[in-house]
Amino acid sequence: MTYDLTPTLIPALRPLLAAEASAEDLGSGDDPGDLEQAVWLRLLERLESDGPPADPALWLRGAVQSEARRSRRATQREVAYAAEPADDSEGGPEQRALTADRRRSLHAAVRRLPGRCPRLMAALLSPKDLTYREIAGELGMSQGSLGPERSRCLGCLRRMLAAEVAAPGPRGRER
Repeated sequence: MTYDLTPTLIPALRPLLAAEASAEDLGSGDDPGDLEQAVWLRLLERLESDGPPADPALWLRGAVQSEARRSRRATQREVAYAAEPADDSEGGPEQRALTADRRRSLHAAVRRLPGRCPRLMAALLSPKDLTYREIAGELGMSQGSLGPERSRCLGCLRRMLAAEVAAPGPRGRER
């Protein structure tokens, strides 16, 4: 249910509320705008439950003082952290999702490589951490040709990914 405040009441209360909020704010260090907003909200709640106050200016002064006291009490109860919050840059959910997405993109690009490259790169990326001897035996090629083949495959993969992903410009900005 809404109450129709006369069009002159709100404009008349606005300067009074600003002055009262600024005066109360001097001691608390809070933002007067936050205090004003809390009082306007309190007025709307009052209109909803009890109707308009009999003396709006008197009610407004009391509401400002009450909200300022509430704010000061809340500030006194606040406790600062003993240390900075934990850094989520390495293990937070967002970082893990980005890492998993990059890994999926890399493996998808590896599967599109030509010739023996997909099998070679999959063996190199394997979590088993295979040695060159094990990889060469698995692929049926000499251990000496593994290095040059790996270089060719990485070059191909680099060119493929460069075509798909815009390389970052100076200071990490995309071009």
